[in-house]
Amino acid sequence: MVPSRRRLRFEVLIVLGLSLGQSAVYSVVQLLDKMTTAPLAQGTSTLNRSQSAREYFDLTYQLLDILFALVPVALVIYFLTERWPAGEHGTSAFRRIGFNFARPGKDLLQGLGLAAAIGIPSLALYAAGRALGITTAIIPSALDAYWWTVPVLVLSAIRHGIVEEVIVVGYLLDRLGKLGWSTPAAIAASALLRGSYHLYQGFGPFIGNAVMGVVFAVVYTRTKRVMPLVIAHAILDTVAFVGFSLFGKAVGLG
Repeated sequence: MVPSRRRLRFEVLIVLGLSLGQSAVYSVVQLLDKMTTAPLAQGTSTLNRSQSAREYFDLTYQLLDILFALVPVALVIYFLTERWPAGEHGTSAFRRIGFNFARPGKDLLQGLGLAAAIGIPSLALYAAGRALGITTAIIPSALDAYWWTVPVLVLSAIRHGIVEEVIVVGYLLDRLGKLGWSTPAAIAASALLRGSYHLYQGFGPFIGNAVMGVVFAVVYTRTKRVMPLVIAHAILDTVAFVGFSLFGKAVGLG
């Protein structure tokens, strides 16, 4: 059964309020805080912080953060699964948005291509933003060096890929379409949301992520598969998180 538009509006507000919409609000407040404290160029944005000076408590906190961040994803999968009268089978949300392993080779190749297409321009945009003073210094990882640091950073990257692509692309485009939004308007809303929850990093990352959001949403509308986007996002974040953790301070980026 298809929910009414009124119910869908409340559903979308609840999902975003529990996940990336909440992040967007905090991001705007954090940006204003930074801008009224010092020039953005003097600010920093740390993405993966240590949460305890005690190694195994820090590991526990990191894993709990990753686990509970995925709960809204489970919620949208539940909402996207079409439910039918008793005795009939619903449509799997995993298949509906292409969040499965139905075509692993093609998804991986598309993910690698998207990561390459987005990654290099992103570095250039970050450098330009720093030069213009509209982007904070971004520290991808501030975790202490433990045996579990790299695996946790990889899990964190995968978490970001799943949360953002499933909710902001797969779920949001589906719901906005059912609410009567045109495809261009839904893509624009998805892209602006993606950019907005990166505003705490400055205006450069807002622009870069909004552009990335348009590209990813357009790819999704053509393929109806979110998995290549998850792969691309996870690759980008893994390179940033792990690369900085291993080499950032050595080359003077820390």
